[in-house]
Amino acid sequence: MAASLGRSSAVFAVMTLASRVLGLLRDMLVARYFDAVVTDAFYAALRIPNTLRRFFAEGSFANAFVPVFSATRTEHPEELKDLLRHTSGTLLGILLAVTALGVIFSSTVIALVASGLSERPDQYLLASDMLRLMFPYILLISLTAMAGGVLNTFGQFGIPALTPVLLNITLIAACLWRHYHGTPAHGLYGMELAWAVLIGGIAQLALQLPFLWKCGMLLRPRWGWRHSGVRRILKLMLPTLFGSSVGQLTVLINTYLASWLVTGSISWLYYSDRLVELPVGLIGVALGTVILPRLSALRAASNDTQFALTLDWALRWGFLVGSAAAVGLITLAPAIISSLLYGGRFDAHYVEMTTLSLRAYGIGALFHIMVKVLAPAFYAR
Repeated sequence: MAASLGRSSAVFAVMTLASRVLGLLRDMLVARYFDAVVTDAFYAALRIPNTLRRFFAEGSFANAFVPVFSATRTEHPEELKDLLRHTSGTLLGILLAVTALGVIFSSTVIALVASGLSERPDQYLLASDMLRLMFPYILLISLTAMAGGVLNTFGQFGIPALTPVLLNITLIAACLWRHYHGTPAHGLYGMELAWAVLIGGIAQLALQLPFLWKCGMLLRPRWGWRHSGVRRILKLMLPTLFGSSVGQLTVLINTYLASWLVTGSISWLYYSDRLVELPVGLIGVALGTVILPRLSALRAASNDTQFALTLDWALRWGFLVGSAAAVGLITLAPAIISSLLYGGRFDAHYVEMTTLSLRAYGIGALFHIMVKVLAPAFYAR
């Protein structure tokens, strides 16, 4: 059991590492080629689909969907395709409505989340335009996450873990395009970043489809609000929504407050958060993703002994590696920031301010990792 989980965790971690390394390269290029006025607008707008992604994609929905899907595969395999049809159809219908509202009211959403940008009208309009273009990303990434949950249940962890690489590639391409064409002499720029997010979302979903077809799970969606499996997923989502909303509310509050501070504050917090997400993704998310289908299957089989052993194995590894990662983030913060981001438009003052926020975030890194490991045990039950 431990060997199998270890191999799956290693595969997921390696793929996640590839994605995170490209993500760091992406952040380096954005920091180097775009000034703080543009990056603040972009990261403020990106917070919205990223926050909703935590609810509809890898957060609440995924943690509720995988246990139900896994249990159905174990107990009632004949109902598996019907469950997927109705779940995907219901999710698609809800997300289409959310996306339409987001596109229509993008300016209002920015005013609520980063109202300080309204003091700088050009930056506020840029953020609103970026959000309007990026809002469909939440639809695309949520369907991608559901597809990834299906593949994980079938023991395929590599492709879902590799999928985020595509978004990083499109954003890197946007940065290189800007570097090649130079900075305009007048007015704001940066819409290429929003286009890159949208194109990246399309590519991420498209990558999953052939593998779903290979598993026999590429099905036509159907609206199924009253389907028993869909209702069970929605019921499981309620407690996870509370858990997800606490963390995401903190992120939104940080963005709101930073929007009223000096230009660059939103970007400094974003870069710090991204660096903390590296160990969280490599350790916490990797372990949690791998054990969730197994815990769900063990729970369905009423095998409490193996359930406890699996969770204990994940907790021990999470604590051991997570402790070292947290200490490293706090003590090496100046060197990490300087090595990765310093240069171009990211000067010494930006390094100093990002270092302060990274150290503060680093204190909570271990606890964030442990939550990612513990949460699947509750969802599986």
